[in-house]
Amino acid sequence: MPELPEVQALAVHLREHALGREIGRIDVAALSALKTFDPPPTALHGRPVTGATRWGKHLGLQVGELHLITHLSRAGWLRWSDRLAAAPPRPGKGPIALRVHLGTPGEAPGFDLTEAGTQKRLAVWLTADPTAVPGIAALGPDALGLSADDLAAALAGNTGRIKTVLTDQQVIAGIGNAYSDEILHVARLSPFATAGRLSDSQLAALHDALHTVLTDAVGRLVGQRAAMLKGEKRSGLRVHARTGLPCPVCADTIREVSFAERSFQYCPGCQTGGKVLADRRMSRLLK
Repeated sequence: MPELPEVQALAVHLREHALGREIGRIDVAALSALKTFDPPPTALHGRPVTGATRWGKHLGLQVGELHLITHLSRAGWLRWSDRLAAAPPRPGKGPIALRVHLGTPGEAPGFDLTEAGTQKRLAVWLTADPTAVPGIAALGPDALGLSADDLAAALAGNTGRIKTVLTDQQVIAGIGNAYSDEILHVARLSPFATAGRLSDSQLAALHDALHTVLTDAVGRLVGQRAAMLKGEKRSGLRVHARTGLPCPVCADTIREVSFAERSFQYCPGCQTGGKVLADRRMSRLLK
């Protein structure tokens, strides 16, 4: 799933390559992805792009007073082309959900919003008020702007596991499965530690790790071509999606805990005092 650093990089890419260009045409290939119908996408035709914004993991293209907002979900992506094909994508065929031509179709750049797999969760809204998008209205403070006091306040009294809490967009906006793994590894915290019971030193380590991991990722990704972002993200990960490989810090074997639809990775040597977490949802879990 694209998280804060990738969405930030995509917003910067759109500001650099789409700003000032007129919307030539918008093709909707997956009606299920479009969550608003008034105004229709045709309302953007012939109007110039005036900005691009990120809210948590939501990406928005501003066209005058309107915002074309997308949440790419787990398998979505923005695929940029310097010369986008003129032919509209066939509805229900292939991964394309929506196509935006930035100029005369067939002669100008643009992008496709795509989604792999069968679970179609990519969502698109066209609205004058971004807070009308339910996911944006419910967002907690943005992870990049979170102070140490903000973090302590967000976690105070929370009885959830820190791994789950970090990825709850209503608590902290922008962090997903991959970067929460990386943040907890740098902070040397067990994914199953109780969020509201962290000591002052653990909270300080978590805050430092959160900002270090995210700012480093943003720094590496901003300026990359959209097509390169996924590979660049993977190259910077130290524990996430590296099950069975040695930890780059202590050389212990990176382990995995799997659930019904996802998994996470951690290093026993760095994070759990050498103990291996039970890989069953209903098991007694390390605190």
